[in-house]
Amino acid sequence: MIGENLNRVKEKIFNKCSEVNRIPAEVKLIVVSKNFGAGHIKEAFAAGQIDFGENRPQELDGKAKLINENICWHFIGNLQRNKVKYVVKWADFIHSVNSLSLAEEINKRAEKLGKIQKVFVEVNTSNESTKLGLTDELEIETLVYKIEEMKNLKLTGLMTMAPFTDDKNKIRKSFKFLRMLKDKFVNNGVDLKHLSMGMSADYEIAIEEGATMLRIGSAIFGPRDYSKSWREL
Repeated sequence: MIGENLNRVKEKIFNKCSEVNRIPAEVKLIVVSKNFGAGHIKEAFAAGQIDFGENRPQELDGKAKLINENICWHFIGNLQRNKVKYVVKWADFIHSVNSLSLAEEINKRAEKLGKIQKVFVEVNTSNESTKLGLTDELEIETLVYKIEEMKNLKLTGLMTMAPFTDDKNKIRKSFKFLRMLKDKFVNNGVDLKHLSMGMSADYEIAIEEGATMLRIGSAIFGPRDYSKSWREL
């Protein structure tokens, strides 16, 4: 079932890319494995999936210790400074950097490990109080340039979540804003390659607006059972 769902989503990504004249290889699928067991991840890996996203630091730490496969881990959830140690040793990418203090802590941990940590700046493009991420363009710009100065961080791109709505125009506006922000930085000489945006319900719009990394979970693994720990699944 997981393999079939994975192939179905990949086919939709390929078709949407073709429809809007984008190269499918430029759009990376990150399978969000939050609250799913190691068995689910191994099954998706056996079906050809390499990139997986986790939202909780200790859950990432636990799964990475259990799974021997050569997985590319993405940390995509809220990250507190005291939990950075669980993430930096495993994550290839951290998508949710939203403050200078967090960036400094990640840089410090990465330096101890002799690692260049790839990071995204998280932007709140919907101005919803329930979402994390920076909203003020000056604050975003300041953080981007501060990260550029940190020797153990590599700024990779910008990340956002669209508003929870059925209004496609509002979703598109959110994604378009992030793309325009990225273009502005690139035009000013910042080496930003990626836009991390688009989830199970809106990834096709995200592709239309330039997403290079999609974070999709339920369309592949099905609904989550939060009554159980990932260790029970």
